[in-house]
Amino acid sequence: MHLRRLTAGCAAVLIAGCGATPGPAPLRVGATSDPQGQVLAQLYASALRSTGAAVRVEEVTDPVAGLEAGELTVVPGLTGRFLAEFTGDAAVRADRQVYWALAGALPEGLAVGDYAMTAEDKPALAVTKATATAWGGTDLDALVRHCAGLTVGRVAAVPALTAVGRCSLAKARQFPDDAALFAALQARQITAAWTSTADPGVPASAVLLADGRPALVRAENVVPLYRRDGLTEAQLLAVNQVAGVLDTEALADMRRRVAGGQDPQAVADAFLDEHPLGR
Repeated sequence: MHLRRLTAGCAAVLIAGCGATPGPAPLRVGATSDPQGQVLAQLYASALRSTGAAVRVEEVTDPVAGLEAGELTVVPGLTGRFLAEFTGDAAVRADRQVYWALAGALPEGLAVGDYAMTAEDKPALAVTKATATAWGGTDLDALVRHCAGLTVGRVAAVPALTAVGRCSLAKARQFPDDAALFAALQARQITAAWTSTADPGVPASAVLLADGRPALVRAENVVPLYRRDGLTEAQLLAVNQVAGVLDTEALADMRRRVAGGQDPQAVADAFLDEHPLGR
């Protein structure tokens, strides 16, 4: 009798297990280990969670390779850098041109979402206020007009161009961090410092030279790549809505917070609480 009860109980457990329907696999958002990569991944993950989807952020060395292999569903990043991965150095520079060139360069199975027109992190040159005054301008054209004898510096991890327009630049001096770089700028050891438009380490005493039209530096706007078969219509809509709320100042602020030790998901969620999607 006891054996029959035990057998019946085991059968009930097996039937219940067989009847359980597993939920869909979580959507996987690729992230690099740097503060900006973490912030962007968490922003898009939070947007996807707003649709009720299960989402997992995965830190990987090469997110684009993971996306192509089907291991990731969404990979946020920057338009120009994505374009360079698929085509090498393209001649286009303006934000819309870079975006459409990227859309045309993607392999089958991948697609690009809306890009954030007001959120970028493109290479930029910073000078002192005194230099900008002496040059009579705060744009890159002013630097091109004063190209002779320029000395530039950079932090090792920051991209540095070899030319801006018709101005060819000498090899940049390397510095260990932003603090050392901008100290050298203020001490006039260098004329200009390579940084980027969303770098939170640029001090108030420095002037970022603005890129005008036609652009002299390739656009680097925030954008998501995704697998065509990976998102529902509602999920794609949520992903695209990030472009409508994000700007460069907010990106720099979130990078600063994460670099200072705050949790990337908490930082991204707090931003989206203040800037709800779809409004």
